[in-house]
Amino acid sequence: MSNNQDSIDEKIIKILQEDARKSFVDIANEIGYSESAVRRRVKNLTQSGIITKFTIATQSADKTSAITLISVSSTSDTSTVSANLMKLTGVQTIYEITGQYDIAAIISSTSIAEINRCIDDVRRTEGVADTNTVIVLRTIR
Repeated sequence: MSNNQDSIDEKIIKILQEDARKSFVDIANEIGYSESAVRRRVKNLTQSGIITKFTIATQSADKTSAITLISVSSTSDTSTVSANLMKLTGVQTIYEITGQYDIAAIISSTSIAEINRCIDDVRRTEGVADTNTVIVLRTIR
């Protein structure tokens, strides 16, 4: 994976993060490049692995989210624990991190009770030594 992106690539990525359905023509007009140049850059960003997928995000007022920080036992492989956590219902994203904790899990569900159930599942996952969870009160973008 090449990481030779310039400021134009970064602008394109930011635009696509805001609206993955935005047309190459609209992106080109926004950044002052031709449609073909934008198309080529997106193709290169995709082929190099910088852009891995185009997706949607939904906004739902009835969703609750939590961030769970997880310590992995010293006898367990962090990547294996991360893979097992991604299989749990409610786990949206896993980050392997540095510091006191080894993993940060983003959990999302329709209720605090479902968040609690998911956290219980996290705690029962083999290799998880400790957790610390915070509930997201508000998301600002």
